[in-house]
Amino acid sequence: MAVRPIGAEIELTRPSAVTGRASLSTVVTRFARKKPLGALGGVLMVIMALTAVFADVLDTYDPIATDAAATLAAPGPDHWLGTDHLGRDIYSRIVHGARVSLIVGIASTLLGSVLGGVIGLLSGYTGGKVDLISQRLLDILQGLPLLVLALVMSASLGPSVQNVIIAISIPIIPRASRVIRASVLAIREMQFVEAARALGTAHLRIAFRHVLPNTVGPFIVLMTAQLGSAILVEAALSFLGLGVPEPYPSWGRMLSVSAAEYAQKAPHLVLFPGLAISLAVFGSNLFGDALRDTLDPRLRGA
Repeated sequence: MAVRPIGAEIELTRPSAVTGRASLSTVVTRFARKKPLGALGGVLMVIMALTAVFADVLDTYDPIATDAAATLAAPGPDHWLGTDHLGRDIYSRIVHGARVSLIVGIASTLLGSVLGGVIGLLSGYTGGKVDLISQRLLDILQGLPLLVLALVMSASLGPSVQNVIIAISIPIIPRASRVIRASVLAIREMQFVEAARALGTAHLRIAFRHVLPNTVGPFIVLMTAQLGSAILVEAALSFLGLGVPEPYPSWGRMLSVSAAEYAQKAPHLVLFPGLAISLAVFGSNLFGDALRDTLDPRLRGA
């Protein structure tokens, strides 16, 4: 009787790496075909990120340099988007403002999501009094709107880049905690977690080694969804004088300086910073919604 070699059987049953793992271009193409609006949002976010990284290359003037001779100049060949009341080039300030908005938005979203995720993980996995007390404290934080709580924190800490990041990240904590906790409550009842408990694995190891990796999908969706809100809140704080201080170019501060006094005389002072904020928030929300529909099994058919 002929015997099939063991190695040949393994080769027959082993899936091909090419067929089993889709390439990045295939995933991106499929995502763009199924979610064209989400792909558009992703393109806007990539453009914003590239603008922030290469701001020193893309600018045409020093964003903080003043020119009294070019005060309130209209858009033209010398100043593509015009100048403000101090003669500063608006295009260069918008380009560098993308860097400020992206740094503040990503840092505050990441900080708030990580802290909230850890709280939600421990709260959902532990349960009992720990879950009850932590969720009631988070209810107090979540009772205030994001902008209102950020205003209170920013007014208490003072205007600076670091304080703005902290002020925006704190209201994100309860929202992140609720999302991760909801996932943990379902994951902790699964068989692989019960098997790990039966083997005597420590609870912290189960929580961070087995439960936490399965919350990556909701965590990514949470990050993209909160990024637009963080950028919008940063602009609102800067508009009110509680955000990023001078001489850093900020989209919200550009609006606060020009919106009331120069809106009718030089509408480009309001139009272009407002358009930059709208595109950034719009792109983040579109991409976050599409990513949620893609990663959430309950919404994949939507």
